[in-house]
Amino acid sequence: MNKTRLEAFSDGVLAIIITIMVLEIKAPEDDSFESLQHLIPVFLSYVLSFIYVGIYWNNHHHMLQVVKKVNGSILWGNLFLLFWLSLIPFATSWIGEHHFSAVPMSIYGFVLLMCAVAYNILQNKIIKLEGNDSMLHKAVKDDLKGKISTLAYVVAIPLAFVSPWISGLLYIAIALLWIVPDSRIEKQLN
Repeated sequence: MNKTRLEAFSDGVLAIIITIMVLEIKAPEDDSFESLQHLIPVFLSYVLSFIYVGIYWNNHHHMLQVVKKVNGSILWGNLFLLFWLSLIPFATSWIGEHHFSAVPMSIYGFVLLMCAVAYNILQNKIIKLEGNDSMLHKAVKDDLKGKISTLAYVVAIPLAFVSPWISGLLYIAIALLWIVPDSRIEKQLN
């Protein structure tokens, strides 16, 4: 199967996810600067989630650049990833509205963990189809950033009940780890 439909569909879903997130930021009733104060947590949660969705879009794009073909298993793996990414607006809204409290922060972390797991599943399905000699396998075989991220999510989820702020800092650290596009695939392309 050609990969262009998968790319186009994924890009459309990610655009909708970002749109839904920004629509959750409601304009205040009042016209003063003070009325914006209660939106600070909502805006901060939006910024973090926008960065995460951007990271997934960027890495998904890079990954698909080296893919030659897709099959049904890859399509389902991609849908599984999109399912978890589509829950980011819900988790973002919840942490913003409840000022980064414990339960919403743990759920946010769980959604991020599942996005990472789903991305890894998709990556593995592609490698299974294309083989160990594929550019993707050569690029990601030693996935230290992925392992660090997964471990950090696993630690951050229960830590939210000790200190939501520590969980939040871990989520920010993971985003910072990934904000620079993954150059491993670009190196394989060159």
